[in-house]
Amino acid sequence: MEDKEEFLKEFGDYYGYPNGPKTINEIRATEFKRLKDTVYLDHAGATLYSELQMEAIFKDLTTSVYGNPHSQSDSSSTTSDIVREARQQVLDYCNASPKDYKCIFTSGATAALKLVGENFPWSCKSTFMYTMENHNSVLGIREYALNQGAAAFAVDIKEAVDQDGASRSSVNSVKVSQHPVQRRNEAEVLEGELTGDAYNLFAYPSECNFSGVRFSLDLVNIVKQNAEKILKGSPYSKGRWMVLIDAAKGCATQPPDLSIYPVDFVAISFYKLFGYPTGLGALIIRNDAAKLLKKTYFSGGTVAASIADIDFVRRRDGVEEHFEDGTISFLSIASIRHGFKIFNTLTTSAMCRHIMSLAMFLKKKLLAFRHENGESVCTLYDNTSLKVSSHDSGSIVSLNLKRPDGSWFGYREVEKLASLSGIQLRTGCFCNPGACAKYLGLSHSDLLSNLEAGHVCWDDNDVINGKPTGAVRVSFGYMSTYEDAKKFIDFIRSSFVSIPSEFKKGYLLRAKSNPYPTEGIENRLSSSGCYLKSITIYPIKSCAGFSVQSWPLSSAGLKYDREWLLKSWTGEILTQKKVPEMSLISTFIDLNQQILSVESPCCEGKLQIKVDSDSYLCGKEEFYLHSQRLQHNGYFSIIRYEVRCYENEIDQWFSNAVGQPCSLVRCCHSQYCSTLSNNGSMGMCRDVDSRVNFANEAPFLLISEESVSDLNNRLCSNTQKHSVGAPAYVNPMRFRPNLVISGGEPYAEDGWRNLKIGNTYFTNDKS
Repeated sequence: MEDKEEFLKEFGDYYGYPNGPKTINEIRATEFKRLKDTVYLDHAGATLYSELQMEAIFKDLTTSVYGNPHSQSDSSSTTSDIVREARQQVLDYCNASPKDYKCIFTSGATAALKLVGENFPWSCKSTFMYTMENHNSVLGIREYALNQGAAAFAVDIKEAVDQDGASRSSVNSVKVSQHPVQRRNEAEVLEGELTGDAYNLFAYPSECNFSGVRFSLDLVNIVKQNAEKILKGSPYSKGRWMVLIDAAKGCATQPPDLSIYPVDFVAISFYKLFGYPTGLGALIIRNDAAKLLKKTYFSGGTVAASIADIDFVRRRDGVEEHFEDGTISFLSIASIRHGFKIFNTLTTSAMCRHIMSLAMFLKKKLLAFRHENGESVCTLYDNTSLKVSSHDSGSIVSLNLKRPDGSWFGYREVEKLASLSGIQLRTGCFCNPGACAKYLGLSHSDLLSNLEAGHVCWDDNDVINGKPTGAVRVSFGYMSTYEDAKKFIDFIRSSFVSIPSEFKKGYLLRAKSNPYPTEGIENRLSSSGCYLKSITIYPIKSCAGFSVQSWPLSSAGLKYDREWLLKSWTGEILTQKKVPEMSLISTFIDLNQQILSVESPCCEGKLQIKVDSDSYLCGKEEFYLHSQRLQHNGYFSIIRYEVRCYENEIDQWFSNAVGQPCSLVRCCHSQYCSTLSNNGSMGMCRDVDSRVNFANEAPFLLISEESVSDLNNRLCSNTQKHSVGAPAYVNPMRFRPNLVISGGEPYAEDGWRNLKIGNTYFTNDKS
């Protein structure tokens, strides 16, 4: 309670709608009951709909009859009236006069941006200028420009700010840094021959969806009136400039005032405003700009008349009718009025203050975190003031986390742990490659080498060559609470901030005089209190394993562990994530008889394969796999595998077991290969003589029962408030460990550099 009192003392005038019809606690209790045990912090991805909003929509749709508006029936007229009202609501939201603007409904903000790009009057004299901080849906417009011979380039914009953090965006206070000019086709005119009769387009977001930084609307007039000055007389500054704002994110709290700023095109998304409907957006377009767009395609609803067997078409005159191909999503359009009702009740200014108070509070707390050695924990990606009055800060807090030694925690690790703690957030680059590269300091060489190393959007390669490939993003909505922010802060503190601990240098797990205990693994071993609880072997990657009392070692780890895997006929490695049936395949190896036994409920009979015989083998193959993580010397490993294949009878058995065609292969040789380092040099990731089977990261995976018990306690605390259902429980074997230990402190093993089991020494590959 003291923490919240401190928060309210600083932000109480802004937080919780103090002058509204409902407080934030009342809003959560009556309209978002489903969030009782969930912390939702991805409102930049998709905000949440109100339960009262959905009740109103359902009542509307179940008591009204809406027909296709491309007709003259009563039900069609009803729909047309609703659509007309919806267009006006959209214009009103941005303070746009229907005399100057029209609202075109699209399938989303992306479709609105595409509509501009494909119909803009590009020529070889045109220029497409855009800020580095732009969504891929804006960058895609570049394709249309370059294909028509236009020039394109990115810019960095630095705006001066006053003492309160507000932008002072006069011509003299804006600095534009131009990136290299791109030209795909040979231009028909030389740079010196560029004239002022071309149409140019400048695109920028009202709020960056990576960092949350807001751009001033003053840029609209600055670019339209003073492009030559801010571009320092560049030949590409000549011509008539038009401005496109991607307001998909920023419109939720600060819609552009189009009565003041003559923006030509504004793209918005409704599910980012009030959660529902999805698949619906709008393009607000100036009437004079609409006349310049060159639309080729026509469809139902866009023509006044057409003749099928000759080249004749007469298009409709109305702007909306001209650009809305086919039947619009009229039921979705009918529902947006219920969302706007919420906004009109709370007001966007109050929502903006509420959201900004939470973002500022979170930033201050994160920046204050320090590891035990004094090193900072969080790196934030923005350049805004930490004052709630700042107009440059939105709802987003983008960050990455560092260990005490300065290395980075992977953002996917953060996301997975957050999910286990009931916190929903987003990680990656958020489809904003320019902002991602800018804030993370990734060069073109970094980006290309990351791609060569196998990194693509939405994968698990979160740190490559010592640098993050993305970030953790927290974003607030109008229904977010102090408790949401506080839980995230507590999660970061408990999971990623180091505190003094006695478990630092190493640990001994003694097994009397034998490397592998033969008198029962349960025996407690040594005064340290830790003992080896179980040993598990997984012969086939992602299939079930078997437990043993003792087991021999090989150069690749536990003998035969993950020495086999299943591949699809297209070459894809099969895992339980994609093929859950693999978990039903049981395995066992009889060392005396040298036989691998495999069983599946989907197959009749047990499959037995002699592990010391080549009689089943029918050839060799070679393939490469990327290792799962960065090595200590700054290299990202690529492993070359030489494998042996099996005859069709064995492959058919496994195909039946998993329900899709596949092949069984066995590793007979592996080698770490060279790859790019962070400075572009080549090197070897490890000793070339070392061997690794098909384990993801290291030859052994060790886990402690105490760590899993602590995880279960966290999960249980998240479900205690449930009125039905049992608490979640995670078995240690869920993590597919080779070695399970017991008797220590939770997570102590993370700090060990080495340990000894019997007379065998092990080194922590992550220390």
